Amino acid sequence: MIGSEVKALIQSQGLKCWEVAEAWGMTDGNFSRKLRKPFNEEDTAKLYQIIETLTHKKQEV
Repeated sequence: MIGSEVKALIQSQGLKCWEVAEAWGMTDGNFSRKLRKPFNEEDTAKLYQIIETLTHKKQEV
């Protein structure tokens, strides 16, 4: 998964990149740099898990 796909996925769920970065445990600047290279399977799985958790939290509020 490449950076533009990651951004599109995050935005399609009504989230911001900084929210995902914070949940991942990194700054938004570091997450932005991470988007420059393709995500491996482990990072992609973690991304989906974070997005699922954040969207679930937003639905509760």
